[in-house]
Formats: sequence, structure tokens, C-alpha cells
Amino acid sequence: MATDTEPVDQVIRLFAEESRVRAFAAVALGAGTPAAVARTAGLSARETAVALHRLGEQGVVVEGTDGSLGVAYDLFRDHAREAARRERTAVGPVAQEPVLRTFVRDGRLVRLPAQWNRKKLVLRHIAEQTFEPGVAYPERVVDEKLRAWCEESDEIDHVTLRRYLVDLHHLRRSEGIYRMPSADEASGESSHG
Repeated sequence: MATDTEPVDQVIRLFAEESRVRAFAAVALGAGTPAAVARTAGLSARETAVALHRLGEQGVVVEGTDGSLGVAYDLFRDHAREAARRERTAVGPVAQEPVLRTFVRDGRLVRLPAQWNRKKLVLRHIAEQTFEPGVAYPERVVDEKLRAWCEESDEIDHVTLRRYLVDLHHLRRSEGIYRMPSADEASGESSHG
């Protein structure tokens, strides 16, 4: 039975084999022929052939018009966009409530979920409850606000929380000033990858 995450799962399984990872890395670093891939990756000719065959089957390594090997970066971008689209539609308001009740109590973060989608949901909630879109916050103020979320948690500190919020684009940082993007800015950013 196929699932919504099948393409991403296939890529993950593809990279579970070290020889394929090494061959892929060699191609990403510019090795354009099987012989160059074998040299760069430190693989035998047979290992290289098998790895390149599987990478080609899954479409992550392609042959260019000049015959040289290359990475299919568009495939990764498409997978990332599709995963983001599924995520936006999968976690509705009804599904959010139990997750938030489990990990956030009385305006405090109990702990961060291990599951990535739940973690992103909790982090988005924290950003939306803590910051106003478009308002400039000095780092000192951001730290104070996030420290309050971490008071009940031994597992996470305000610095880690701030880093997550920046990495997930809930906050933008420039010269020590943080700003939460408006809904328009955030949707424009996600549509551009």
C-alpha cells in the first residue's frame, strides 16, 4: 500500500547503503564518469556500477546531454515542496490540540516532541504565541521571551529554541535583530523553496 511519503521514504532507503551515499557524494562533487566516481568514492568498479544503477533508477543521479553524470537537484526540490504541502494539509486544528496539550502546559514547553512534524507544530505555536509579525526584537528580548517557555523543561534551553525558530524561518535574524515574517512573507518564502 502506497503512502503519501513514499518518494521521500524511497530516497531515505536509497541512502541507507554506504556505497550509494559515497557514489552520490562523488557525483555531487563533480565526478562525471563511472571511473571518476569509483576513484573519488573509493569504490570498486562493480560497487560503483551497482550504486550508480540504483541511484539512476530512483532518478537522483542522471546523465546529462554531454554524457556526464549529475545530481537531479530538481527531484529533491520537488520532494521537499510536496512534503511541505502535505504537512500543511495533514495537521489541521483538530489534530493540533492533542499535540499541543501534550507538549505545552500553562504557557510553558514541557519538552519538544521527537517526531519532526509534531516538533514543527509546537515550534510554530511558540512563535505565534510569542512574537508579532513585523515587530523588531533585539536578541536580549527574544531570549527573555523564550526563556519563559523553557522554565519547566530540563530538556531544552532558550538558545536551542531560538535556533530552531530561526532555522524553520519563524524568526528572521539580521544584525542581532529578530523579526517574525508576516503571513505573506512566509507563504512567499515557502513557494520559492
